[in-house]
Amino acid sequence: MNQIVWADEFTTAGAPDSSKWSFDIGTGQNGWGNNELQYYTDRPQNIEVKDGMLYIKAVKEPYLGSSYTSAKITTKGSFEQKYGRYEAKIKLPWGQGLWPAFWLLGDDSNGSVIWPQIGEIDIMEYRGQQPTIVHGSIHGPGYSAGEAITKSYTLPNDRFDTDFHIFGIEWGPNYINYYVDNVLYNQITPKNLPAGAEWVFNDNNFYIILNLAVGGSFVGSPSTQTVFPQEMIVDYVRVYK
Repeated sequence: MNQIVWADEFTTAGAPDSSKWSFDIGTGQNGWGNNELQYYTDRPQNIEVKDGMLYIKAVKEPYLGSSYTSAKITTKGSFEQKYGRYEAKIKLPWGQGLWPAFWLLGDDSNGSVIWPQIGEIDIMEYRGQQPTIVHGSIHGPGYSAGEAITKSYTLPNDRFDTDFHIFGIEWGPNYINYYVDNVLYNQITPKNLPAGAEWVFNDNNFYIILNLAVGGSFVGSPSTQTVFPQEMIVDYVRVYK
């Protein structure tokens, strides 16, 4: 898996490359299904490329009925692939109620197959109040939401908000391996699923998502101690065959 098939090195300042990324805008249904509090925009106040990095910024501000703004971008329709190595080098924010993620979702464009049947691979999720821990998970039919198959990784003697770290998976037929800084910390296979559950990761192309949520069932709401704005800074995203 050493041949790059897709990448964004974020070298061109301004908005994210529209040939690679599109925006999810708004609040979705029920806070994108998770009771999230932010309104996602495509404004430079919330997302921009500068100095060779992508900055996704969560801001505390009243905006169209929400109390926070942030951004979420996806490669849906522009890049989708089954299997391979996916990695991103990211510096994470810090504070209660912040929920950055780097994840993959199965192609649902035909509308007949919906979540969780399409499958979801969370390469990196993080609770801002736990700056030493990240989580890698899968969601599918019979193992979604609170029942996801998941494992966490604790960074030894360091924090994810003080420097960049590389979050990745290697995904092939009937396995997904999870890495932080090239340390393998989890392997998920069909054997890890509940009895009778279906492995939906051999069927479909998946697309990439980067976002910084505020609040939601996974992290809880921000506290009075949470400092805003907060940034999720991405150095690169790379996909190998």
